[in-house]
Amino acid sequence: QVQLVESGGGAVQAGGSLRLSCAASGRTFSVYAMGWFRQAPGKEREFVAAITWSGGTSYYADSLKGRFTISRDSAKNTRYLQMNSLKREDTAVYYCAATTGVGNLYYESVYDYWGQGTQVTVSS
Repeated sequence: QVQLVESGGGAVQAGGSLRLSCAASGRTFSVYAMGWFRQAPGKEREFVAAITWSGGTSYYADSLKGRFTISRDSAKNTRYLQMNSLKREDTAVYYCAATTGVGNLYYESVYDYWGQGTQVTVSS
C-alpha cells in the first residue's frame, strides 16, 4: 500500500501562486510515477501533470504548460505542484495519485492510489 497526503491548498486571488505538496509513505519503492489531477464543480476529473518517481520525465496538460510545474524532493518522498498565474478556472479540488505500473500517465485509470484531495479556490 501507498499512502498519499496532499497539502498546500487554499484561497488565492487571480494572478497569484500556490504550491501543493503530496507526501507519499508506505511501499514507495513500488511507485513508478505520481500525478496530479483536478476536479472542478460539475466537471469530470482531469489530468494536470505527472512525474516519474525518479524525476526523469514530467508530463503536463497542454493547457497548463508554462504555468504549472511538477517537481520532487526524493529525500522527503514528496512531490510538488507549483501553480503560477492562477486563474478562476483553476478552482478545483486537486488530487495526488500514484501508479505502480507503466502506462499512459494522462489517464486516471492508470493510478492505483489517491490522496484525499485539497481545495484550491481562485477569486478575481
